[in-house]
Amino acid sequence: MANGMVISFAYIFGIIAVATVLNKKNIISGEGSRKFIHIAVSNWWFIAIYYFKNPFSAAIIPAIFVIINYISYKNNTFSAMERASEENSPGTIYYAISLFILSIITFAKNSNPWIGAAGILVMGYGDGFAAILGQKYGRHKYKFLNMNKSIEGSLGMLVFSFLPLLAILIFIHRLNAIGYVILISVVAMLLEALSLKGTDNLTVPLVVSFLFYVLVF
Repeated sequence: MANGMVISFAYIFGIIAVATVLNKKNIISGEGSRKFIHIAVSNWWFIAIYYFKNPFSAAIIPAIFVIINYISYKNNTFSAMERASEENSPGTIYYAISLFILSIITFAKNSNPWIGAAGILVMGYGDGFAAILGQKYGRHKYKFLNMNKSIEGSLGMLVFSFLPLLAILIFIHRLNAIGYVILISVVAMLLEALSLKGTDNLTVPLVVSFLFYVLVF
């Protein structure tokens, strides 16, 4: 457990440090650094699967980052993962809360952490690439309430939700469930499009993991 804690902190703070340097050198934009962190941190789940064997140990890191992310959100402590103040939302806090909830649930004795991996990787890769592709290629816009979205971004969410779910199916030898994974990817795309002010970091991972549990496991 101690090794897992050290490696977890080193990995996450290393990602933030790299994103900060890339941002300051203008290699990636502020939004680019946010999505770099958003995508890369989701891979922490693999560290958790390898090192943590119960929900208590797995949930410690996310619980700490709920606090750290709240402080950063309020004080712009880690500017590489925060939006400009007028656009900012508590999405990074919701991200850590989702990690915490899924750690508690899917590392439990009668569950399976790959159920949590489904939601976390869709949140990381799907939502991350949706924003990147939407900003770069999003020419066909649509609006929901006060949110501007693009068809290209939503299609990116669909594709990059499907790919990690497919990888999990291959790993757990459940390719016969590929039809369900397509359905879950469509649901994830809709959730990302309809969730307000960063709440997709709650709705996407929690709903995806629930559907993955019900339909695949």
